[in-house]
Amino acid sequence: MSRTRTMLSTTHSGTVYGIDGCAVDVETDIAAGLPAFTIVGLPDTSVKESKERVSAAIRNAGFDLPPKRITVSLAPADLRKEGSGFDLPIAVGILAAAEAVRADALDRFGLIGELALDGAVRPVKGIMALAPTVAQRGRRTLLVPKQNAREAAVTGVPAVPVSHLREAVAILNGEQPAEPVSVDIGPLLNEVRRYTCDFAEVRGQQFAKRALEVAAAGGHNLLMVGPPGSGKTMLASRLATILPPMEREEAIETTRIYSVAGMLADGFIGARPFRAPHHTISDVALIGGGQIPRPGEISLAHNGVLFLDELPEFARGVLEVMRQPLESGTVSVSRAAGKVDFPARIMLVAACNPCPCGYYGHPKKDCLCTPFQIQKYAARISGPLLDRIDIHVEVPPVDIEELSATGRQESSEEIRARVVRVRGVQSARYAGAGIFTNAQLTARLIKEHCPMTEDARTLLKHSIERLGLSARAFDRITKVARTIADMDGADTIAAAHVAEAVQYRSLDRWVK
Repeated sequence: MSRTRTMLSTTHSGTVYGIDGCAVDVETDIAAGLPAFTIVGLPDTSVKESKERVSAAIRNAGFDLPPKRITVSLAPADLRKEGSGFDLPIAVGILAAAEAVRADALDRFGLIGELALDGAVRPVKGIMALAPTVAQRGRRTLLVPKQNAREAAVTGVPAVPVSHLREAVAILNGEQPAEPVSVDIGPLLNEVRRYTCDFAEVRGQQFAKRALEVAAAGGHNLLMVGPPGSGKTMLASRLATILPPMEREEAIETTRIYSVAGMLADGFIGARPFRAPHHTISDVALIGGGQIPRPGEISLAHNGVLFLDELPEFARGVLEVMRQPLESGTVSVSRAAGKVDFPARIMLVAACNPCPCGYYGHPKKDCLCTPFQIQKYAARISGPLLDRIDIHVEVPPVDIEELSATGRQESSEEIRARVVRVRGVQSARYAGAGIFTNAQLTARLIKEHCPMTEDARTLLKHSIERLGLSARAFDRITKVARTIADMDGADTIAAAHVAEAVQYRSLDRWVK
C-alpha cells in the first residue's frame, strides 16, 4: 500500500489584541482531492477573504497554485484573528508546502503583509504591536511591507522591507540578501518636537497662562470657563508645547497606539499628542471599544493632552465614562472574548461658556439667560467629573489694548524649561512610589509629601468654610498648592501657595 507524500508547512505571523501582539502560527496543508481553499482558526471576514487575494497574487506573481485541497490553520485556534496581514504568511506557506520556497528558512523569518492581486505587498496597521512578538524579540527577521519597515524597526527588531511576493520568496530562498532597515529614534524625537504654535502668540490672559503652567508642572487636569472669543481654544492648543519632551519609552508606547489605530502617517510619534474630539462623539469613540476593541480618543491622547471644547455640550453618558480612566490612567474594555486594557494617562483640558448664550458675567455684553437656564447649563457637568479636575480658571475677554500691544510675550520654550525643572523635582521626590506628578498623589501620599505651615493650614480651613467648598476640594487644593510650592522651590507649602490654589477652585460654586 503506497503512502501519499505530506505537503505541509508552518509560517510565523501574529494578530493584534488591544495594543499588544499575539503570535500566530500559520499551518498549511496541501492534500489530494478536489481543488478547495479553506481557512480555519477563528478568522474574521478580512482573513476569510484573504484566500481570494492570495490565490490571485500567487498566480499573477508567476507561481503555480496547486490544484488540490488547501487547508490553512491559524493557531492557536481559540484566538480570534483579524486583519489582512495574514496574506503574505499564507501565500508563503502555500508555496513552501508546494516546495517553491525552502522549508528550512521559514523558522528564521516572521511574515506580515497584505497582498494585492498582482502580488504587491501592501501596508497593514498594528506593525509596532506585532513586530516584537512575531520576531520573538529579535530571534527572527521580519519581512514586512516597505511602508511599514521603519515603523517595525523602531521596536528594535530586524525588519526587512519587501514590496512584492516574488521579493519575499527570493529572500527566503537565499537568492536575495535580507537587508534590515536601521532606525535611530534620537534624531526622530528631536525632529518631531517642533510645534507650529507657541505661547508667544497669545496676548493678555496672564492669569490663565499661569494656570496652564501650574497644570503642566503638576500634571493637573484643567477647566477653563469664559465667553466666546476669549482665547480658551488658543490657550488649550498650546498646552502640549510647554509639557516636558517625551522620553523614548513614552514615544514608543504612543506610537504603538497610533499604529494599532491605523493612524501612523509618518512612522513615529515623538511629540506629545493633542486630541480635540467634537462634542458629538460617542462614548465608544471617546473611550475605545467595538466588536474588535480599538483605542479611542482618550488613548490616542496618551502621554499628551485631551481637549474637550464646549464641555456641557457632550452627552452626559460620554462624559461619565471618563471618570474611571481619569482616575486610573487606563481604559478597560470587556467583551465576551476577554478584557482589553488601553493606556490613557492624559492631561484633560476642558473649556466651556458660563451660560447657554455665552455672555454671563461679560463686562460689555448682556446675558440673555435666566438664572434657571444658567444653573441647568452648569449642571450638565457632574460633580464626580468636576472632582477629577484640579484647576478651574475663568478666562475673561481680552481688552483691545492688550491685543494690540507690541511687547514681547514669553515663549513656550521658556515656560517649558520651568515645567521640566518642576517635573524633575517631583520625579526625584516620588521615586519608587509608582507616581510621577503631584496630580497623582493619593490621600496617604498627601500626608507624607505635603507639609504645610500653620498659616497655610489655617487659611485652607477658613477658605473651605467661607467659600462653601466641598470636602472633596480639600485634596485638590493641597495637590495644586504642592505644585505651586515646587515652582517656588519651597519644601513646605506656605499660605501664599494655598491662596493661589484656592483661586483655582472658584468654579465649584458655579456648578452647585
